Amino acid sequence: MRSTPRARPRLLALACAALLLAAAACGKEGTPPPKGPDQGELPTYEVNAAADVPDSPTWRNAKERGRLVVGTKADQPYVAQQDPATGYYSGFDVEIAKMIAADLGFGVDRIEFKTITSANRETALQNGQVDYYAGTYTINDNRKKSVGFAGPYYMAGQSLLVRADEKDINGPQDLNGKKVCSVAGSTPYQRLQKDYPKVKLIGYDSYSVCVDNLISFQVDAVSTDDTILMGYAAKVPDQLKLAGQPFSQEPYGIGVPRGDRAFRLALDDAIARHEANGDWKRAYDATLGLSGVPAPAPPPIDRY
Repeated sequence: MRSTPRARPRLLALACAALLLAAAACGKEGTPPPKGPDQGELPTYEVNAAADVPDSPTWRNAKERGRLVVGTKADQPYVAQQDPATGYYSGFDVEIAKMIAADLGFGVDRIEFKTITSANRETALQNGQVDYYAGTYTINDNRKKSVGFAGPYYMAGQSLLVRADEKDINGPQDLNGKKVCSVAGSTPYQRLQKDYPKVKLIGYDSYSVCVDNLISFQVDAVSTDDTILMGYAAKVPDQLKLAGQPFSQEPYGIGVPRGDRAFRLALDDAIARHEANGDWKRAYDATLGLSGVPAPAPPPIDRY
């Protein structure tokens, strides 16, 4: 139906109102958009062309294959995240994987990253699906029954993510009566449930949903490992920040096949060398350091 001249101003007003509503909806704060570290700021690692780990079946297989297969995460901003458009992996743990590969004689063009979920890490290492795993992998005695660990290369800890203007939450002691979000059934969720019973605990299936609820004022804080929270803070540092100090210890290691001691020790050597030459800190500064949290001292390597 053709509009009359009299009806046109009214239609124009309705159209403008619709556009304003659409703009408001599009501009609503929510989960921070996908974002990774600036590739130009990332360090590069000199490949050791003379690398040789003859006693390691894992290294020998990778050498024959012509590439390393490295397991990691794909959904942790600035830690280990995959760009769905390009397939490119980025983040602090990805940089750790790259510097280790260089010491083993493999450049970035000879690394195949493979997304492995937390539940499948041990199986992937045991079945030879990956040569090693770098992705917020906490070392503990139970896991050592199934796999080996190089490192640790970072000491994480449960922490709190809050809005940037939050002044009343500076640690778990300030959470009484507060709405705190974590992944239902996770270790951080269970720790809050057990140690801080006055918290109004809210559980979801993913931390991105928790962060969305934090930005939209539906919860007061999000809690999990500080590395994961730092990644979200690095995406929108003007909106989010970490509060207080970590209140647990989670030593991150590189998962390796359990019986390959030579390979594990070679990775320990690589971690130590890149900590000493400054690569570790440069990688941190270009990734997790964008959250505003300065680089900590790396933890001592456990050469068991």
